[in-house]
Amino acid sequence: MSDIAQAENFSDKTLIKVVGVGGAGGNAVNRMIAEGLQNVEFVAINTDAKDLLRSDADVKISLSDASSRGLGAGADPEKGAKAAQDHQSDIEEALKGADMVFVTCGEGGGTGTGASPLVARAARQQGALTIAVVTRPFSFEGPRRSASADSGIENLRKEVDALIIIPNDRLLDLSDRSVSVIDAFKTADSALLAGVQGITDLITMNSYIHVDFSDVTAILKDAGTALFGIGSARGEDRASQAAEIAISSPLLEASIEGAHGALLNIAGPTDLTLQEANEAAELVREAIHPEAQIIWGLALDDSYGDEVRVTVIAAGFDAKKGVESYRPADRSDVKVPQLPELHLTNGAVQYAQKPAEENPQPAHKPAAQAPAHPQQAAPQPVQTPVAPVNPVHQPAPQQAPASTAMPSSTTMPAVPSYDDATNEHAAVSRTPRIPDSELGDLDIPDFLR
Repeated sequence: MSDIAQAENFSDKTLIKVVGVGGAGGNAVNRMIAEGLQNVEFVAINTDAKDLLRSDADVKISLSDASSRGLGAGADPEKGAKAAQDHQSDIEEALKGADMVFVTCGEGGGTGTGASPLVARAARQQGALTIAVVTRPFSFEGPRRSASADSGIENLRKEVDALIIIPNDRLLDLSDRSVSVIDAFKTADSALLAGVQGITDLITMNSYIHVDFSDVTAILKDAGTALFGIGSARGEDRASQAAEIAISSPLLEASIEGAHGALLNIAGPTDLTLQEANEAAELVREAIHPEAQIIWGLALDDSYGDEVRVTVIAAGFDAKKGVESYRPADRSDVKVPQLPELHLTNGAVQYAQKPAEENPQPAHKPAAQAPAHPQQAAPQPVQTPVAPVNPVHQPAPQQAPASTAMPSSTTMPAVPSYDDATNEHAAVSRTPRIPDSELGDLDIPDFLR
């Protein structure tokens, strides 16, 4: 057998499965299938029989029983967990043989919140690299759902190698104020798609410098919290601008500063220079921990036109410190695109850009400064002979640190959409490799650019 044939056989052994748990997870799986996410197998798990009937997944697992009668978990995570326990053998059978398993759901409900930790545990016990990509609920869904989501996220965190959280409210912040509730939830589905595709493309795309499954495992195995960003740019300084967008993505729930590991993939046309790639990689290196391990890949294809895309997955944050809850430092020259609407043109995914909001308000007001010197109380004479007492030292109060305002997106105009695709929309492939002729059809959602 030739070396090329052997390499292809080894590549074929990387089996990736995406599991949608609950209603939101099932909707996300349907969106991934509709958008042509390739080289993965899809599994839908739900307690709602009607939702499961609408699923296009390869494998469907009903968690219904005599008590629920296929009507769902009633937003009760305990019911969702109990249903998953009762069907544990079915779940394990569906995940058998997987090298990597993505568990995706919308946190805060019953089935997704309660069952997803058990699904993740089953995948991990079988030796699969297990990554969860979940959403936090919108604020308008109420405090009870938000509290349930917080609890579910913590339970899920214990069962996965890496956890990526997408806050739905950030999607609203980037959307037009007139966006409907239905469109808001569709946008959440697209965000889950982007989180999964951002990692699977690193492994499945034919690349000049390839990021393989072992590279992804080195960064994401037992990583805990992970963050991802995708950026795209054209024209002058396209590579560095795309990298800036990726590391400053509005969908990042926190800063990537402090990450000890990062996966970096740079994709662009064949005229992409080594200097451009180096500039993009250097920006990512400067944004994370000084001693971080960076594994990078390079995909060259003229179907990108003048566009350069940068995908970053950061992980390995200090467990004691945790992921910082602040945004990255202000980079006023970064171009961050507004959330676009999704369209299909000649079978290719296209996005219409939204205008940036004018006159944004800073995220925080600077804290008032404390006086430099505290006032000292006047000494009082001693009236009776008593033993001398040493005066208590009064330290000067610490000056309150000023909060750093979140960088505004008004100085960051949108990046043009990639519109060079002319082929028919690719059908969902169940084969483990992507034919070279179809690579041009893959597109990454522009709202993360």
